[in-house]
Amino acid sequence: MTPKHDILQVTPRVEALAALCRSNSRIDPALYRKYDVKRGLRDINGQGVLAGLTNISDIISRKEIGGEIVPCEGELYYRGIRIQDLVQGFIRDGRKGYEEVAYLLLFGELPDAKRLGDFKALLAQGRTLPTNFTRDVIMKAPTHDMMNSLSRSVLTLASYDSNADDISLPNVLRQCLMLISVFPMLAVYSYHAYNHYECGGSMYIHYPSDSLSTASNFLRMLRPDMQYTPLEASVLDLALVLHMEHGGGNNSSFTTHVVTSSGTDTYSAISAALGSLKGPKHGGANYKVVQMFEDMKKNVSDTTDEQAVADYLVKLLRREAFDQKGLIYGMGHAVYSISDPRAQVFKSFVGQLAHEKGRDADFALYTMVEEMAPKVIAQERHIYKGVSANVDFYSGFVYSMLGLPSELYTPVFAMARIVGWSAHRLEELINTDKIIRPAYRCVQPAEPYISLKER
Repeated sequence: MTPKHDILQVTPRVEALAALCRSNSRIDPALYRKYDVKRGLRDINGQGVLAGLTNISDIISRKEIGGEIVPCEGELYYRGIRIQDLVQGFIRDGRKGYEEVAYLLLFGELPDAKRLGDFKALLAQGRTLPTNFTRDVIMKAPTHDMMNSLSRSVLTLASYDSNADDISLPNVLRQCLMLISVFPMLAVYSYHAYNHYECGGSMYIHYPSDSLSTASNFLRMLRPDMQYTPLEASVLDLALVLHMEHGGGNNSSFTTHVVTSSGTDTYSAISAALGSLKGPKHGGANYKVVQMFEDMKKNVSDTTDEQAVADYLVKLLRREAFDQKGLIYGMGHAVYSISDPRAQVFKSFVGQLAHEKGRDADFALYTMVEEMAPKVIAQERHIYKGVSANVDFYSGFVYSMLGLPSELYTPVFAMARIVGWSAHRLEELINTDKIIRPAYRCVQPAEPYISLKER
């Protein structure tokens, strides 16, 4: 067990100071309307405030029809190519797609066979950590929080880089390619350290294979016997592709742009992005979906009974079930309303994996909830846009079928999104030389200074 070192405790004094902070920092919600502040940088229709331009990816959720902007089926494009077409391309050829799509996002064009082979070789060459890094960094402070472990490892890697602060394009690209290569190792080894030192499990460190894809290597390194089925590797590869990028406005990619604009190093920028992705409102949602379905199965005696499932969903919205947050996790998205194209692409492959794993009944339940939840939400709440299943709705289910420990759900997201972050960092460095600095209006009235003896 790692000894905990909490220098300060939450004492009554700290509680009192927190209450003071709360009372003196609260802002009247009416002021946001008065000054037309776009909270969350989004307008009342959920449309993001335009903060920049990008070539990397595009999200379409609304179209103009007859002079009116109306919701439409969600569309996602990587470098101008529809995500469905990308997926169909490598699936049809029986290939893994992670490396090919990573090349596309980073360099702006699809590689031919030779360039793809060279790129895979480059990533394989990068799958190595500094001597004793696993022992001296990852195993020294094991924690259940894999995202914090990832961030610590990324920042520590800067100490091994003789050109850590060089933000010239070739050097930043070198750093990004290295991080893309080692993220699966950092995530898996962090989990094994935690499982051994904190949970008493066996310790084993499997090295990646140069001949395997990113998804295959992840499963190889994670499992004691290094074995996995072709379908398992293909579905995980697809999950990585679908999570790889999602527009410059998502919280962690925007964080990458903001931090990069200050002129800081790659390791600091990616660590900041990891901190953003860790949040349950961003990358941590898929495990909540799995927990919600586990609670549903405990509290609904017959999960094939549509009325019983609908009644449970109503209880969720009324804060009477699960975590009392009033949410049906995996339903709804900040941008999409009618459909999330990632969830649609994912669904058929999830069904295949469920069949291989003998979990057809669970897949049927997920499908039922996907169809039923929008109706229940519409009946229970006044909403300004439609609601549909997002990619998190199915990704947690996939990870559970792959036997991934819950601690690795968000790190797997990071393994994918590191490509998007890298592309956005490079784009920011290429196109702008101005620090991102939005405005905040101060609503605190002027106060006189009172001398200490008169307070």
